[in-house]
Amino acid sequence: MKALEHHLRQLRLPHLAAALPRALEQAGAEGWSHEQLLSTLLEQEAFGREQSGIQIRLKQARFPAVKTLEDFNFTLQASVKKTLLLHLASNRYIEAKENVIFLGPPGTGKTHLGIALGVKACQAGYHVRFCSAVDLVQELLEAQRTRTLNAALARLDKPALLICDELGYIPLEQDAASLFFQVVSRRYERGSLILTSNRPFGSWGMIFGDTTAAAAIIDRLIHHAEIIALKGSSYRTRGKEQAIPSTVPPAPETH
Repeated sequence: MKALEHHLRQLRLPHLAAALPRALEQAGAEGWSHEQLLSTLLEQEAFGREQSGIQIRLKQARFPAVKTLEDFNFTLQASVKKTLLLHLASNRYIEAKENVIFLGPPGTGKTHLGIALGVKACQAGYHVRFCSAVDLVQELLEAQRTRTLNAALARLDKPALLICDELGYIPLEQDAASLFFQVVSRRYERGSLILTSNRPFGSWGMIFGDTTAAAAIIDRLIHHAEIIALKGSSYRTRGKEQAIPSTVPPAPETH
């Protein structure tokens, strides 16, 4: 048995090797045919490889945390149609190289939903990359400084799905806005992008410091896109409104 398990591992069939003792025991007890035993072992190897692949893709995606649609409270966030998210979870938008854009105030579930769709994509075999908008432009600015920008942009082209989170929390300088435009432009009709932002499109001129640049980016993003507007107050502060002062208290007097 040990020699057989060793050979299976040499042949890079670790899941089959791990399942072998239990499968042989069950085969003897239930009188399995050789064909049934082989089929069961191959199923175990295929399933193990699939699960390992999912874990590798989840790690490569660099999610800050794993969020799922099953964990999302659609009752509290009634502005989002569950049927629409389940449709997106089929990953057809990735096949069609379309985008998904979540807009809404902070704490309404945009990041959760973006990650959840990314997790579904990983589970379906797609390669995904998650990053905040700030981290994305900082990565590109550093690449520009070290003259490796083309390589950095090429890396961002590769994932079937690129998730860019929290666009709009910090305004972008002109160079950063130009680099962000390049990412959007290169992926236009070539790869899917999920984007979350706390600002409506009408305010994007403030994000990019230029209404013309903002219009060019929006034009490419929404041409083939599902736009989902989330409403309501932050779920992080629900039930705690009384503890949050409506105004900043005056500073204490000094003597």
